[in-house]
This record gives sequence, structure tokens and C-alpha cells, in this order.
Amino acid sequence: MPEGGEYYGKNGEPRKHDPSFSGPIQNRGCTDIVCCILFIIAILGYIAVGILAWSQGDPRKVIYPTDSRGQFCGQAGTPLEKKPFLFYFNIMKCASPMVLLEFQCPTTQMCVEKCPDKFMTLIKAYAVNSDFAYYKNFCEEGVTNTMGVAEILKQRLCPAMLLPSKPFTRRCFPALGMKGGVITVGNSSTFNDGNEIRNAQDLVAGVQNATVVMEARQVVMKIFEDFTHCWYWILLGLVIAMIISLVFLILLRFLAGIMVWVMIAMLVAVIGYGIFHCYMEYAALKGEAGANVTIKDLGFQTDFTVYLQIRQTWLAFIIILAIVEVIIILLLIFLWKRILIAIALIKEASRAIGHMLCSLFYPLFTFLLLAVVIAYWGVTAVFLSTSNQPIYKIFNETNCDYSRQTCDPANYSTSPMKAQCADSKCLFAFYGGETPYHKYLIALQFYNVFLFFWCANFVLGLGQMTLAGAFASYYWAAKKPDDIPAFPVFSSLGRSLRYHTGTLAFGSLILSIIQIIRVLLEYLDHKLKGAQNKFAKFLLCCLKCCFWCLEKFVKFLNRNAYIMSAIYGKNFCTSARDAFFLLMRNVIRVAVLDKVTDFILFLGKLLIVGLLGVFSFFFFSGRVKAFQNTAPTLNYYWVPILTMVVCSYLIAHAFFSVYSMCVDTLFLCFCEDLERNDGSAARPYYMSPSLREILWKNKEEDPSEPSAQQQQQQHDEDTQLKQEAQEEDTA
Repeated sequence: MPEGGEYYGKNGEPRKHDPSFSGPIQNRGCTDIVCCILFIIAILGYIAVGILAWSQGDPRKVIYPTDSRGQFCGQAGTPLEKKPFLFYFNIMKCASPMVLLEFQCPTTQMCVEKCPDKFMTLIKAYAVNSDFAYYKNFCEEGVTNTMGVAEILKQRLCPAMLLPSKPFTRRCFPALGMKGGVITVGNSSTFNDGNEIRNAQDLVAGVQNATVVMEARQVVMKIFEDFTHCWYWILLGLVIAMIISLVFLILLRFLAGIMVWVMIAMLVAVIGYGIFHCYMEYAALKGEAGANVTIKDLGFQTDFTVYLQIRQTWLAFIIILAIVEVIIILLLIFLWKRILIAIALIKEASRAIGHMLCSLFYPLFTFLLLAVVIAYWGVTAVFLSTSNQPIYKIFNETNCDYSRQTCDPANYSTSPMKAQCADSKCLFAFYGGETPYHKYLIALQFYNVFLFFWCANFVLGLGQMTLAGAFASYYWAAKKPDDIPAFPVFSSLGRSLRYHTGTLAFGSLILSIIQIIRVLLEYLDHKLKGAQNKFAKFLLCCLKCCFWCLEKFVKFLNRNAYIMSAIYGKNFCTSARDAFFLLMRNVIRVAVLDKVTDFILFLGKLLIVGLLGVFSFFFFSGRVKAFQNTAPTLNYYWVPILTMVVCSYLIAHAFFSVYSMCVDTLFLCFCEDLERNDGSAARPYYMSPSLREILWKNKEEDPSEPSAQQQQQQHDEDTQLKQEAQEEDTA
């Protein structure tokens, strides 16, 4: 080990004994005031952006489809109230690449009461009065029986043909299919003569891209339908996950050692059963027709249950679960001594939480604040995206000098542009604007996203600092629980908001800048997917990796900086420096205690998720006969399963984050206690006997590490030698 002066020079000065120190200091001042003022100004600007967006935006543009005149279909209180569906004259033009640029099909669109349910051509319908009367429901106003077919088509008052369609997101899409090798429309209608077959084949080729989009939308629609059928079961499952997490933590308070080993054993058993179940499914498909098809040959299928009918899927599940099982078992074999030590730290954290049970419910307050932040961001984003004005452009079939130029539909029929381009029409193109507000709309959206990150990180940081202050007051209490202040969580929350809003804003600002850079890198990566420049892709991949690592490091640094700030009341930079040097002076203990404890808590989250996942699988898949009559009928039974797995993990993480924050706070206080005190009568430890046992076990594992008393003696000797040298130089 290096000499004492070099040891402390690299990792900062250790804490000295202070008999007056007793936990989070009460006499403190406001920190990082400049950043606090900046954060307040940013919040006021965020409120101003929201008010401006709400005054300009129109969310009806998201809810209702818009016809060629920019009118909303099906909106209550308008002439189109009874016409909720949007009908396209020529849906083939929706497959044009221009649609991706202008977000509007270059064809006439009108609101209708219902989508067409039969195949018709204008020529045949014109010959029969009843058919033509039905046909006119999909034509613009002004069409009469005295007008010829050529004149109607020339003025584009009616579509050339009608196709049986089905409404999807309030838009009429053709219901095309195949029956006996013949193109079918709707349920049974077919194209009989040669001309109709050629027209239908052209139509199928024209809307091929739109059909792919429709299939994806149908999947989304089926998923949404599944949510409407099983949302109450999902909600019940999440309540069960919350109860299990809370009961688990309460049991951990009294039976920490037993619960940890039971948790580990149950997790290994749950994963082992998963491997067994996947193997049984894999063996059951042996010899089945089509079971040996590979996932690559199968390609993308909208019905995901198809993948469960091939053996390769279950083989992949077996391999993944087996790898996870082996990794967990190996970690248990090599870390079992450290797990024993970490259990003692969890016991101490359980005692701390037991004296302030309200800390277990603090994540609900954090969740409420995050819900407000997310809701404000989402509503503002919707209003910003719908605050544009309707823009009309000239669409034409033949060459025209005014093509794609803006126009006014009110007087376009008498304009010189119409006179020069007789077959052109002034149609609604998209929403935009030329005012300064519309020009900087993208900047406002960017500001909305950035403030979302900043506010969300601020809320999370506030929760970390609040819990850190409460648990630090427990550790530094000379007599537990007599010296613990009343309502420690609320006291810590008040201190954090009153004195350290600037510190929280500073740390969350740094993290938000890194996160917004990562978002921009992901956007660039999406834009460069089709690029052939290998160097650019490699450079972008390196940048994404570097900023991912930087974000993880800043989160770790912020967390420990908030703990030090909650204890000593210093600014962000000083707290971050002190926390970093303290961890570096105890780097071995960090690896032995802190990270192993995080691993154990992570296993607890996996156990809760695994239990909910297995239960939801048997319930929604109908594998158990007792649940077949109770479980709802779904298109994709994996939808509620995945929802419950993800949400139960978030719930478990919220509750276990209290334990994790308690462990991190006690660990830093533990390291400070070792530097401040030596266990003597004059300088007693604040740690409990169980943590003192951790100290001696840790020393046995690393006998080369100096004790806190030896480090302090070495430091005092170095200081005395420096003073003597200075006196000699002065003499």
C-alpha cells in the first residue's frame, strides 16, 4: 500500500472526529442558488409554453379525421356530426411517397355516414337509378342525374369505383382478400369480367404499402381490444404485486436472513420450472407438422401465437433461461461469503425502515409527482403538435406550373391558377403556418422534451435526498430509537425543498443534458439506418455507448452526492467530490457490501416478477381448466402477461428502491463512522453491533487494508512531520 500522504493525496482527506456531530446538520444554508433561480425561470417558461400551446392547439385534429376542406368528420355540433368516417376517392394515391412528406393523400377525401359495402363502378351505377342514388352518397355536392359520366369524372365529383371497405381509426380501407385464387372484395363479392379483374389487380398493387400499414394497425387495434377486455384483471394483478412487495419488505424487517435465502431458492426454482415447462413444450411439438420451421423462414407474423407452434421458439427460451440460471448459481457459489455479510447490512436497513415505516409509502408520492410531470408533458406535446393551421395545396393530374403551391379553397374556382390548370383542385394538404410561433414550433417541442427530463430527474432526486436524510438521522442517532427525530421523512423533505432545491436542479440538469444528447443520437441513428457510410455508423455507435456509460456514472454520482448533501448541507460539487473520495477510500467495501446487496435486492424484484408472470401465464393462456371459464377471451394472451410483468417490476422497483436507498445511505455513514471514530470510549462508533461485525469480517477478507485508527494515526504523524519541517525552514 502506498504511504499515508500519497494515499490521502489521491483520495482526499478522511473525516476527523467531531464530538458535536450528530447526523444531518440543522444549521445549513441554501445551496446552488444560481441553478435554483435558473430552474424556477425554466419552470415558468415551461408553464408559458403550455399556456401558449393550449391557446393555439386543437386536439380534435388527433381525434377526428379531416376531409379535403379541413373539416372534422363526426364532430358534435357540426353539419358533419352524422358523418364520422373518412372516404378516399382513390386510395391508390395514398401509397405515393409524397404522402410520407405531406402526411396527406393527394386525392379527394370526404366525410361519409358509413363506408361502402358493395363493389360498383360509376358507369354501371349511372345506368340504374337506385344504384346511382347509393353512389351519390360518396360524391361531392352538386352531382345530378342530368350530368354525364364524363363530365362527373372530369370535374372529379365522384370516384371512378367503389370498393367494399371497413372502417379503421374512422377511415375507410378496402377489404381485399383472396378466395379460391380469385381476388375478392368484402365477404363474397368478386370481380367477374376481365376489365374488373385488371382494375382490381392494379388496385391491389397500388395499395400494397397501405395494406402493410393496415396489418400493423390491426395488430395495434387487437391489442387495444385485449386491454379493454382484461384491464380490470391487469389492475387486480398490479394490486397483488403491490401487496406482495409490501408484505415481502415487512417480512424482511423481521426475517431478513431467512427471507434472503428463501428468495434466492424460490428464484432458482421459478427459473428451473420455466426451463422444465419450455422443454415439455419443445418435446410435445416433436413430429408435429410444421413444427420444425425456423423463425427466419416464418418471418414476421401479426398473430404471435404462431411462433409458439414451432420448436425453435421454445428452444430459444430454454437456452435463455438456462444461461440466466447458470449465472445466478455461479454468482451464489462465488459470493456466498459476501452474501452473508450483505445480509447483516440488510438487517440494519430493515431496522431503520422499521422505525420509519412511512418511508415505504414515499414512492407513492414520487409516483404522483411523476404522473403530473408525464401528464403535463403529454398534454403539451399534443397541443403543440396540433397548433398548426390548415394548409391547402394544388393537386393535379397533368403538368401544371402551380403544382403543390398553396391556395385558398374559398376562391380557387375563380383564380387564374384554376384557369391555367383546369384539372387541378385545391385540397387540404397538412397543418402548418408561417407565423413566428409556427416557425419555432420544433424548438418548443424540444424545450418540452428537455424540461420533461429535467423535471422527472428532479422528482427522482428529491425522493433520493429525502430518504437519505431520513435514514442518516437514524444512523447518527446516539441512542436508537430515542434520538431519532419525530417525523424524519417529512423533516428531510422540508430540508431538501427549503435548502437544496438548487442542488437537486444542478444534478438533474447535468443528467438531463446527457439524456437529451442520447435522444438526439438515437434520432440520428434512425435517420442513418439506410446510409452506407460504415465509419459514420461506427462513430455513432461509439458515441451512444460512451453517453450510455456517462449517464450511468452521473446517476451513481448524483445519488451519492444527494446523500452527502442531505447530511452536511453542502452544494452539489462539494458533495459529489466528498462522496466520490469517500467511496474511493473504501473501494473494497463498495465491492464487498454495497454491490452484493444491490444484487440481492435485484433478485427480490425478479422473484416478484417471476411469480406474477407464472400466475398470469396460467390464468390468461387457459392452460388451467379452473381458469378457463373465468379468464377473458383475448386475441393475444401475451398482452396482459407482458403488461403485468413490466408493471410489476416497476412496482417492485419502487418499493425496493427504499431499501436500496437505505442501504446506500447507511453504507456511506458506515464508512464515515470508521474514519471519525475508533470504537473507544472517547470516540465510540455509531454503528450497531451487527455492522461492527461486518467491519471485522471485512478486515479479515482484506488484512492489507489499514483500519480507520491506523489511517488517522498515519495522517497525524504526516501532519506533525510537515509542521516540524516548516519550523526548521523558518529557523
